[in-house]
Amino acid sequence: MTKIAANVENTYADPSALLKLYLHEPESRAMTAWRARLRGPLAVTLFGRVEIVNGIGLALARGYLPQSAHKAALAALDDDFTQGRVVLADISWRVALRLADEISRKRTPPLACRALDILHVASALTLKCRHFLTFDVRQRKLAEATGLKPVVVR
Repeated sequence: MTKIAANVENTYADPSALLKLYLHEPESRAMTAWRARLRGPLAVTLFGRVEIVNGIGLALARGYLPQSAHKAALAALDDDFTQGRVVLADISWRVALRLADEISRKRTPPLACRALDILHVASALTLKCRHFLTFDVRQRKLAEATGLKPVVVR
């Protein structure tokens, strides 16, 4: 059996993990190092992009960063898309939402899953990803329960 390593083509990175590339958070250094090791564009759904933009806005609203850092974080995100380091992954939301419904029915009772976590796992599966990157323990358990392999970033 051939072991397939995580790479940009087969890895779904949860937007909350990607947010660490644009804000200074405890896991930011490890996330930046992980991203630097990978070649090629990292795919993000439009839903994921909205979540990253919203996370940057929440950091400003909650007083975690000044206006100048907010603008710089959004500019860095936009630059990653413009330069092709991050690209939009187009998925069938009808397929992803139906899959999310199935996952929710089966996995929420034993794992206490949140709807957004389920949507990201369903998105990863819809994109045919094999690996899932998250710093959220509950979301990682959900991803593993659906057959996705966790990416450990240190």
